[in-house]
Amino acid sequence: MKEIHNAELMQHFLLSNQLQSVFHDDVLPYVVLYHFEQGELVCTQGEPAETLYILVQGKIKIFTTSAEGKALVLSFKTPLEVIGDIEYIQGNPLINTVQAVSSVYMIGVPYRWLRKYGHDHAPMLQFLLRIVTRKFYIKSNFLSFNLLHPVEVRLASYLLSVSDGETDTLATDYSAAFNLTDIANLLGTSYRHLNRVILKFSQEGLIERHKGYILIKDRNALTHVAGGNIYEE
Repeated sequence: MKEIHNAELMQHFLLSNQLQSVFHDDVLPYVVLYHFEQGELVCTQGEPAETLYILVQGKIKIFTTSAEGKALVLSFKTPLEVIGDIEYIQGNPLINTVQAVSSVYMIGVPYRWLRKYGHDHAPMLQFLLRIVTRKFYIKSNFLSFNLLHPVEVRLASYLLSVSDGETDTLATDYSAAFNLTDIANLLGTSYRHLNRVILKFSQEGLIERHKGYILIKDRNALTHVAGGNIYEE
């Protein structure tokens, strides 16, 4: 993690995401722009929550770890997304671990300044309300989507959501943010069945599987299989 002292870039992110009016004027001096490298952890499950993060560029992976050490991927997020909102409201330790999937920029605000200047600031409260209720809506849709659609539809939607839009590639080696075990867990299927569906998509010319990555060959056909259901939406 690196603090970025660039007033112009900070102003760009605040204005482009309509965040300028969210923060009380007295909070703005304590708003910090952070940069995370690909694979770097933003925060870790169980640790004290001290900062509200707002994702303004890049992609993050959110996962939880069981007492036995098994990781379960919960979601992948792109801007605009907030990390630490539930913890800020509830006063709890961090619920999940967050990892940068790509190069990521986040705006961070320490809780202590939000509590001092923002606890009764209407724009901030409305912003948090919109974010929290949107999360519940997305979670409800996600659960329904996973229950009601076959693995083929879920995988097609997932690949469209998390692949690199410029190159249509998805890194899947062990060290990558996306590995096949994580994908199987997220989609609610077995590793073996996931491999069968990947093989089927490969044979149909939708994707190509290579060592360490998957390449989307026919985005239109994959979109048709997904039926317009994209995990990030």
